[in-house]
Amino acid sequence: MKEKFKPLFEPFQFRNGIDVKNRIVMGPTTNFSSHLDGTVTDEEVNYYTRRAHGVGMLITACAYVTPNGKGFHGEFGADTDGVLPSLSRLAKAIKDQGAKAILQIFHGGRSCPPELLPNEDLVSASAVAEERDGAPVPRALEEEEVEEIIHAFGEATRRAIEAGFDGIEIHGANGYLIQQFFSPHSNRRTDRWGGNIENRMAFPLAIVDIVKDTVAKYITQPFLIGYRFSPEEPETPGITMTDTLQLVDALANKDLDYLHVSLMEFWSLARRGTDDTRSRIELIVEKVDKRVPIIGVGSIKTPDDAVKAIEAGVEFIALAREIIIEPDWVQKTLEGNEAEINTVLLRSDQEKLAIPIPLWQAIMNTPGWFPVAE
Repeated sequence: MKEKFKPLFEPFQFRNGIDVKNRIVMGPTTNFSSHLDGTVTDEEVNYYTRRAHGVGMLITACAYVTPNGKGFHGEFGADTDGVLPSLSRLAKAIKDQGAKAILQIFHGGRSCPPELLPNEDLVSASAVAEERDGAPVPRALEEEEVEEIIHAFGEATRRAIEAGFDGIEIHGANGYLIQQFFSPHSNRRTDRWGGNIENRMAFPLAIVDIVKDTVAKYITQPFLIGYRFSPEEPETPGITMTDTLQLVDALANKDLDYLHVSLMEFWSLARRGTDDTRSRIELIVEKVDKRVPIIGVGSIKTPDDAVKAIEAGVEFIALAREIIIEPDWVQKTLEGNEAEINTVLLRSDQEKLAIPIPLWQAIMNTPGWFPVAE
């Protein structure tokens, strides 16, 4: 390995004593490949096994915590005890390769495809549709239902513990239900869950609290709790950088194990809410001020990209599309063969890379999502 890449391979110990072998994380990416009953398929297990052997941590695709929170076709669940064998199988497959296994849990809210909810209402913080053509109007959750969903996040955490995962990641990013409560676009409530920013933070922070309480109640060994967030929204009104820095400050005071920033481009600049010309990640690093480790992500392809990102002050780098394209990214870097790292998918690569067919079809049919060549 070249000397300049050593920062990527320094071990890290979390405050609770969990050791991670390096600073590279496989980021969560939906794969559309689970059974209809919410259990994992052989294809998914093979896909994760192929990618878990080098990274320090692997964060799974999101698992829904209630039936009306299923956000994708072919998504696996964490909503009932019946899926425990499925979750256990997935956790073991990841951990057997030497990576820490992190289960991402979420509720899709108004972003759920209605056809996946035949016996459930499409719900959100308020009856406000997404800003896209044909988007359905969700039903605003009753206060009792809000409490039930918070409880469901706790139960999903319990299942992650019982299944043998090393941690969970609360998915508060990418426009899903947790973000819908934080956003002034999707949250027009006038009760304790909406209005000013403190009230709009109440739902995300209540989920953090119940997850922490669940972990304290059920763990027999250290367990990681992370939170993923998106810094801004394009809508008006919408989440601004000022809003996010206030949320980040509150989260950093919650004694979480890490924060995970959801970005398409690591070095992207804020759209609004600040006159600071530094990148979003630099503003977040400054606000956190080492209170909690940060995972950065966004169009990082090469080891040189990753080292530059680490130097911005984050503790970990997540690779999502790049680990799908190049499962041996870590090994090739360690062995000094970084020039052999593939950054483009070939149309003949599906079987070689153990990419599930539904994910492969989605990649091939979504121009611009992945770089693809003949």
